[in-house]
Amino acid sequence: MLPPSIKKEVETYVKENKLTAAKAKKAQETVEREYTYGKVDAGEAVGTIAAESIGEPGTQMTLDTFHFAGVSEMNVTMGLPRLIEVLDARKTISTEMMEVYLHAPYKEGQDIKKIAEKIKETSFREYIKEVNIDVLEAVMTIALDSEKMALVDASPDKLVKILAKSAKGVSFKADGNTIIAKSTSKSDTLKEIYLLKEKIKSIYINGVKGISMVLPVKRDEEFLLVTAGTNYKSILKIDGVDTARTITNNLYEIEALLGIEAARQAIINEIEKVLDNQGIDIDVRHVLLVADTMTMTGKVLGISRYGIVKEKQSVLARASFETPLKHVFSAAMHGELDPLNSVIENVMMNQPVPLGTGIPKLVMKK
Repeated sequence: MLPPSIKKEVETYVKENKLTAAKAKKAQETVEREYTYGKVDAGEAVGTIAAESIGEPGTQMTLDTFHFAGVSEMNVTMGLPRLIEVLDARKTISTEMMEVYLHAPYKEGQDIKKIAEKIKETSFREYIKEVNIDVLEAVMTIALDSEKMALVDASPDKLVKILAKSAKGVSFKADGNTIIAKSTSKSDTLKEIYLLKEKIKSIYINGVKGISMVLPVKRDEEFLLVTAGTNYKSILKIDGVDTARTITNNLYEIEALLGIEAARQAIINEIEKVLDNQGIDIDVRHVLLVADTMTMTGKVLGISRYGIVKEKQSVLARASFETPLKHVFSAAMHGELDPLNSVIENVMMNQPVPLGTGIPKLVMKK
């Protein structure tokens, strides 16, 4: 009668404590009794209890953002705003971030700066030391930062190729540690060069698109990278990244790449992270129920009128939440029926609800 995982725990406990057969039997019976008591009774209002259990401590939560690892530039939204983001399953969240775990030697801290630079999205402005424009010749000379280039194994020739693809009507030439740019257009070449000076600064050179900042952090005995911005698919392709442990706080990226089961687990983890950070203790079963409800259709849906409420079978249940006239008119036009199977419809109809003592029906002979 016990689930295999609990059975295994009991067996391990018996072995480790070298219990006699009689004591082992007693331990088994005790666990079985506790397991039976721990089960939810048929007809218990688990949804209402879960809503109360999460909603009540939620009123004690702070509304601020939490500075990550003492670095003021890197804010991560926590507290009630983050909980609302997760439960609403918002497509755009206020602070996207990833925790990128690494394999050796990077996780020991070796060459960690190199892999961080490889991941961070870099534009051409970060490789420029200085820019000079020769007004008479209408030529621009760009001095490159050799230290920055050495970190990502970039060369002037490689940069020239990227610039030539992105900026049309200009010829680029590498000369040692500088790049010379000359307009090939026939009219007003000086104006072209001045416009080019600003345009080339924003040209994408390397790194993972969407990752604006990468921060090496030491956690316990290993180093990992915390990023501002997220691009889960591209990060997992990088050599040296531990794909089994790397995570993002974007539920939709997880759902698209790893499937709905992983998204469900991510919802649980994100809710628990917020609650732990606030020092709030809520029974995990309430959180599990919420995560199951949000993912039961096979895709992530928020607890809102655009999410799970829209998916409800009952017309009256949908109408009870928001915009009742819209739901009633729509149901009338489509000829929908409401079998009154759930709680809210029966409350509206002033009938016993199918919970607790409202579940059994009495049958008698006349």
